[in-house]
Amino acid sequence: MYLYSVVLCVFFLSCGKKDKTEAAIDEIPMEIKVERFDKVFFETEPKDLDKIKKEFPFFFPSGNEDVVWLNKMQDPLWKKLYTEVQEKYDDFEPVESKLEVLFKHIKYYFPKTEIPKVITVISEMDYNNKVIYTDSLLIISLEMYLGKEHKFYQFPKYIKQNFEESQIMPDVVSSFYNQKVRADIGKNLLSRMIDAGKELYFKDVLLPDYSDAHKMGYTKEQIQWCNENESYMWRYFIEKEMLYSDDQKLMPRFINPAPFSKFYLEIDNETPGQIGGWIGWQIVRSYMKNNEVSLQQLVDSNAKEIFEKSKYKPKK
Repeated sequence: MYLYSVVLCVFFLSCGKKDKTEAAIDEIPMEIKVERFDKVFFETEPKDLDKIKKEFPFFFPSGNEDVVWLNKMQDPLWKKLYTEVQEKYDDFEPVESKLEVLFKHIKYYFPKTEIPKVITVISEMDYNNKVIYTDSLLIISLEMYLGKEHKFYQFPKYIKQNFEESQIMPDVVSSFYNQKVRADIGKNLLSRMIDAGKELYFKDVLLPDYSDAHKMGYTKEQIQWCNENESYMWRYFIEKEMLYSDDQKLMPRFINPAPFSKFYLEIDNETPGQIGGWIGWQIVRSYMKNNEVSLQQLVDSNAKEIFEKSKYKPKK
């Protein structure tokens, strides 16, 4: 009974601390300005192209003749894609509200961060750059968030499953982490696992209301598989002595996006890709739970230190 009371007390103290943090975050003034370049571009008459170029010069690099942009403005396929985007995002306010909540969290944990101007575009369906975060700009390619079953998508299932509106905020956090936060990464598998884990932990902190599935880009079933098989995966990495291996062939097997991870076992087709990142996430979570460190200290700590101080034990 005594132990139960202590656990209950710790739980409520933890919840109280989290509530205070979220209350403080909620008080941060924040106004996100979204410019719909996609609308401006496709709703402007070709004769007024120069006006757009003056307003958005960074989208018109030297070397491309005007005919390239004029053809794009009038191309039936591009116009059809724009129509599809408008049907989905004619009212952008719900996304804008989520951006404001996210940047309140970013401002709380990283006060010196400049809040970027947000610009929506329709680009070349580059799924590796759905969101681009620079010092002063956040560019969101809306054609990549029309829904995984959209008729325009001719991509493998494991890629297009994240072409959902619900992935915009996780993608913004990933781009923020990659452009503004990420430190040097070691070459061994553990370093890459921990780096992926740091990025995912940022989503824990900056997107507290999002599910693990959304943070990871998994389905609910894939998250469940990971939870149920965590100890078996960990034992595999240990027995094969992979953690400190510099073999770069391990990265596409366990870190890079893929339809499944490659243990070279019968279970491979059941596994989600990027399983090494998911394990690294659990290690980072354990590290943050067992050590009084800030987000910046997490970023500055190397993989070996994080692993050794994490007291990580996979769930059985």
